[in-house]
Formats: sequence, C-alpha cells, structure tokens
Amino acid sequence: MKTFKVFGLLFTLVLMIGVLAACGGSGENNEQAGGDSGESSGSIIVGGSSAMQPLIGAAAEQFMSENPEVQIEVQGGGSGTGLSEVASGNFDIGNADYFAESKDDIPADELVDHKVAVVGMTAAVHPEAGVDNLSKEDLKKVFTGEVKNWSEVGGNDQEITLVNRPDGSGTRATFNEFGLDGKTPAEGITEDSSNRVKQIVADTPGAIGYLAFSYFDDEGTVTPLSIDGVEPSDENVQTGEFPIWAYQHSYTKGEPEGLTKEFLDYMMSEDIQNNLVPAQGYIPATEMKVERDAEGNETDK
Repeated sequence: MKTFKVFGLLFTLVLMIGVLAACGGSGENNEQAGGDSGESSGSIIVGGSSAMQPLIGAAAEQFMSENPEVQIEVQGGGSGTGLSEVASGNFDIGNADYFAESKDDIPADELVDHKVAVVGMTAAVHPEAGVDNLSKEDLKKVFTGEVKNWSEVGGNDQEITLVNRPDGSGTRATFNEFGLDGKTPAEGITEDSSNRVKQIVADTPGAIGYLAFSYFDDEGTVTPLSIDGVEPSDENVQTGEFPIWAYQHSYTKGEPEGLTKEFLDYMMSEDIQNNLVPAQGYIPATEMKVERDAEGNETDK
C-alpha cells in the first residue's frame, strides 16, 4: 500500500513539473511574439539623426503606450552614428538624414532603407534683408560669397552674414546638394543646432541660414525664401516643384524581424503618417508624388 502511495506522489510531482515547464515556455513565447494578448513585447534600440529624434521618440512613446510590454530606447548621436551603430549591430534601427551609400565607411549593401518621412528645407533670412525670393543662381552666389550685399539681388542695402551648420550635419548636406548644387558655402557663423541658426538669423540684420520647414512660424522672426518663385511648402515638395528636401531614413541591418519590423510597420501606418508625422513638422513619405535615389536623381512615383 505504501508503495502505491509513493508511486502516486511521484506521478503527481511529474505532472506538476510538466505543467510548470509548459507555463515557462509560454512566457518565453509571449516575450517574443506577444502571446495570446495580441500585444507586442520585448525591447529595441533606435538611434542616430538628432533631427529625427523628436519624431521617432514621439512614435515610440505612442507605440509603447499601446504595447506596455515593449521598451524602445531612442537615442540621438547624429546620422553617422546611426549608420555605423546599426551596421555594427549595436542599434536595431539607425536613423539618418542621408543615404547610407553617400558614406564610404558604411557597408550600405548590408543595410535596408526604410524611408519613414520627408523633410523640406529652405533658406531663412532676417526680415530686414528685403527679400523673400531668390533665383537658385543668386542663392548660390549669396552662399559662396560672390554676392555680399542684399542690394545686389534686389534687397535692401544691407551686408550679408552667412550662418551655416557644421560639416557632418545632415541639414547642411541636404541644403548644399539641392539648394547650392554641391557648391561649398563661404566661411561664416557656424552653429550646431537649427534652433541656434534660427536665433542668430533673427537677431542679426542681413543674416541668412537654412532651416527645415518646421522651424518657420507665424511670428515672422525669420523669412523663408521661395526659390525661382516656388514657395517652400509641403505640397510643392510632394510634387517635386520645390527642390530642397530629403528623406528621413530608418536603416536596419538586413530585413527587419520581430519587434523591429512591427515598429517600422507602425511608422508607416496611416495614423502615424497622416497625423504624427505632420504634427512633428515632417512630410508623410506616403504622400510623395516623386522619389529620389542615392545619386539625387528624381522621378515620378
């Protein structure tokens, strides 16, 4: 009789171990796939372009509020950092203001490009300059120092002060390539952030810099320039009429999987593209009527 009791206890113990093991396995699956709740879980690191950080950060906060078991760490560091860190496997997603192919030290063939938004840019001038439109040729002459007074291009008799971003800035790279056709700006004031560029231009009569559209507001502290009579607007960027714009790239090393893919799909969702992207001052990638390749060639979509 005692023998039967012992066997019974052993059998019960084995059953309990089996149940616990099954529960443990289910927990691991939930962590990776969201389990039966339908919610995502896990963690990823996203970093790079400081210009993209507010947009990605806002999207991450919204995604995490909808998926409490998810942790998305959003870092800055610049576009170069985003590309190098995702290539080395330290970031799950690396953000950049320019194509990976434009950097010789980045293994672009190992990276997959996800264009999550578009940013439009134009020159910003002090209101007392007396201009709100320049031909592209005159714009290049101003920034290369060939023109030194606004009166030479139809403005007021006011000396021109150039305000640039530093080498390595994605904003500078975009403006130089598509606003100045690759020409190098003359020496002037150099500021590390777009906020500082706006402040310097607003405080300095005759100053000119360049900013993303989102930095222009109704206060009129700086004047956005039209180029060849084309206004700097989201609509004119979408149709390809306004030339100075860039993709906001989110790169992955190989095709994304798991939570990384879920978050990138979320970035391209109707809610994010139609609501959050414009609210953050960007242009939805899904609304572009033209597309541009790594060599700068533009075609209709």
